[in-house]
Amino acid sequence: MILSDSKIQEAMNKGLIKIEPFSASCLGSNSYDVHLGSILGLYKDSILDAKKHNTIEFFSIPESGYVLQPTEFYLGVTQEYTETLAHVPFLEGKSSVGRLGIDIHATAGKGDVGFCNYWTLEISVKKPVRIYAAMPIGQLIYFEVSGEVNTSYNVKGTAKYNQVISQPVESMMWKNSF
Repeated sequence: MILSDSKIQEAMNKGLIKIEPFSASCLGSNSYDVHLGSILGLYKDSILDAKKHNTIEFFSIPESGYVLQPTEFYLGVTQEYTETLAHVPFLEGKSSVGRLGIDIHATAGKGDVGFCNYWTLEISVKKPVRIYAAMPIGQLIYFEVSGEVNTSYNVKGTAKYNQVISQPVESMMWKNSF
């Protein structure tokens, strides 16, 4: 079941969902709008290797905006820090963003119970498009969990994305054994 606006607010009042900064105007009937942070990242290497630590270079989005190119893959970050202690958060793009040809995640739209961090965005575009820091970029949807959660993400020893950081985070696939 997806939480309604009143259930999201209720969970926030109980400390089960945290969104910082929070604005009531961003709360939809069953979602919360999140915004693009001011920092983007690009991988340094032109060929990525799943067994290697692929590093990224960061840059700030100028006040005049930044034109994303279809030939590049960008990592972005939400302005909002979130904690979700009893629900499953899903990050989806806003339809207005999709209609500009912007995809905000390739595969990582679902968070885990216990995810406490900023959201890294996996941004690609269909054609050149100018974007701006603080623009609405996506929406968080919260699902109820059926059953007991044995290990929340924020206490899971093998979790690779628990370090709280307000800039895009590169892939940690290289930490897996394969």
